[in-house]
Amino acid sequence: MAEYTFAELKKKNVSQLRAIAKEVGIDGSSQMNKEHVLEKICQTLHIDMHVHHEVVGVDKAAIKKQIRELKKERDQYLQDKKPEELRRVRRRIKKLKNKLRSATV
Repeated sequence: MAEYTFAELKKKNVSQLRAIAKEVGIDGSSQMNKEHVLEKICQTLHIDMHVHHEVVGVDKAAIKKQIRELKKERDQYLQDKKPEELRRVRRRIKKLKNKLRSATV
């Protein structure tokens, strides 16, 4: 029996997944749709269905710390009703979040 990853299984069509299910010993796969067959195979073979992403090229912890500090500032500006400062802080938060997202692989 071959070793499979979630990405490999997800690319296969339903008939291929049903063949793998039969090979693994899952009953009733002919009545299931692709998502259900894929879920059963992953449960049986103990394959993690969650796709993990990694942040490359930036210091994730430092950026998240900056975001937390900016959120505290944002909350203070909301209470003090300072719209210009609030807008500036929100933009900085958004830019930092975009920086994290663009560094995610």
